[in-house]
Amino acid sequence: MSRATYARLAALSLIWGSVFLWIKISGYGFSPVQMVLIRLALGAAVILAIAYAKGLKLPKDAVVWGHITVAALLGNAIPWTLYAEGERNGSSSVAAVVNGSAPIWTLAAALLLATEKRITGAKAAGVLLGLGGTALIASPWNGAGTGSGASILCFFLGSISFGASFAYMGKFLVGRGIPPLMLAGSQLTVATGLLLVAFPFLGLQPVIWRTDAVISVIILGVVCTGFAALLNFELIIKDGATVASTVTYLMTAVAVVLGAVALNEPLGWTVWAGAVAVLAATGLLRKKPRTPAAAAPAEAAARQVSNATAKP
Repeated sequence: MSRATYARLAALSLIWGSVFLWIKISGYGFSPVQMVLIRLALGAAVILAIAYAKGLKLPKDAVVWGHITVAALLGNAIPWTLYAEGERNGSSSVAAVVNGSAPIWTLAAALLLATEKRITGAKAAGVLLGLGGTALIASPWNGAGTGSGASILCFFLGSISFGASFAYMGKFLVGRGIPPLMLAGSQLTVATGLLLVAFPFLGLQPVIWRTDAVISVIILGVVCTGFAALLNFELIIKDGATVASTVTYLMTAVAVVLGAVALNEPLGWTVWAGAVAVLAATGLLRKKPRTPAAAAPAEAAARQVSNATAKP
């Protein structure tokens, strides 16, 4: 790989790996719904501005918007709020590692939606390894090392919703001729609307105007949600989807290191062992069987959509 490729890969890994740190710090001043609403609105504004500058247009099909709404609920509104809620009393490092188990739930959802016809030996091994890793991370016998039971539950439910969104988008949104960047902007816009609906019921807590929380939520929205999408597309277009997919592994490592260094979060052996198992499982689940050449464009489009719209 070229130096430019390494630079793009490092930058995106650092940006997305820092998401969990910014969520934790933003939570010092904002409630989960407040934080996610601001993040979504800022991210949508940045992505749509970039998309319009590139001459892209919003979808017009009402059916497509219906699918985008479901994808926004599963891939953004629910999991982002659950991660923010979990990090109120939980570890940002554990949140990042549990997030890495999303491919397990993507496979499960794909089987339910019949987009995955069979499970290869590698994928079966990946599911078992991933489940074992998540059990180690949860460590019900050692809760003090990983956070409260409620926070762990939020992380796992968020990961399940997150993973299911990949399968849903693959079945209902890929192949409709929508540019992935505009799809990402549309999805974040709809998710912003969903949070606005929830705000009067769940978001009216008093805001604590801490400088670190305000700066963190702005970084979370503008940089980690908005500009990171553009950087991701640059990585996919210039370096390929295979290189871009390695961000999944690198961002988890970055998140764990940032949690330990910046937040002094304790990491017991169960988290480390679980992290290794989850990352290995992700590798097995992402391993693609040989497919006819005609299937390649559809698979590439699916990877672009999932990379663009459903990062944590």
